[in-house]
Amino acid sequence: MSDIIQKLKAKAWFLGSRIELRELSKGSTVALGPLTMLIGQHGYSMIFRFGAVVMFGLSEAEEKEIIEGLKDSIHNRYDHPECESAIVSIDPNASERLDSDGCITLRDASVGRLQVVAHVLAKSCVLSYYEKSVAEVFDRIEQLAERLCRGQSPAGGKNEILGEIGNALLIQARTVGRVEITEKPEIVWEEVELDRLYERLATEYELRDRDVALARKLDLISRTAETYLDLVNHRQALRVEWYIVILIVAEIVLSLWQILIH
Repeated sequence: MSDIIQKLKAKAWFLGSRIELRELSKGSTVALGPLTMLIGQHGYSMIFRFGAVVMFGLSEAEEKEIIEGLKDSIHNRYDHPECESAIVSIDPNASERLDSDGCITLRDASVGRLQVVAHVLAKSCVLSYYEKSVAEVFDRIEQLAERLCRGQSPAGGKNEILGEIGNALLIQARTVGRVEITEKPEIVWEEVELDRLYERLATEYELRDRDVALARKLDLISRTAETYLDLVNHRQALRVEWYIVILIVAEIVLSLWQILIH
């Protein structure tokens, strides 16, 4: 084993809600889970079904070429995809860790270890994307809550409020169902060293803590929007009741008028 320290640039992109892997798997595949392809002599691209791709040791031109090649396989492609990068240092004499400067140290550049890093970077990238999305929704929900505190009438329509609830549910479905933020990847189930590496990196990137915080915000958004929707429905129901009362009174008045005339 060489003692020469190597450094690889790692970059993760969250490109869309899903990537179709069926056609891509016909290329130069070296491993699965994620779909791993050898690029050149030492570079890799690792593609996840949930819409992320992580690349190691590639130039910017090669990265752009890969992303462009994925364009037809991406469902619901994002106009502003999230990106997260890191430096991977290969040092056979060092302990595997994430340094304070964001450098990930590995003992070797085996496909298994790089796949573990890819899983962590991909999940972190997905969380960053949804954290920003939820922050925007949270600002709007906070305005709704402030209106409720002041006793003001709902400003938005029912469709807008239903849209906020739908966004919250969609994010929950994608992070829990597709990305499985809190779940360990299959590649670490039977490899103790890979399992330790994944646990260490997942802890350093705070994947579980960020997922819990995101879930709490989504729950608050959903409950606030549902409360607001109940108020809207109540006001509409009350308005309908008043219309019915007015119609009944008008009918009684007309009936009395006809009786008085005759």
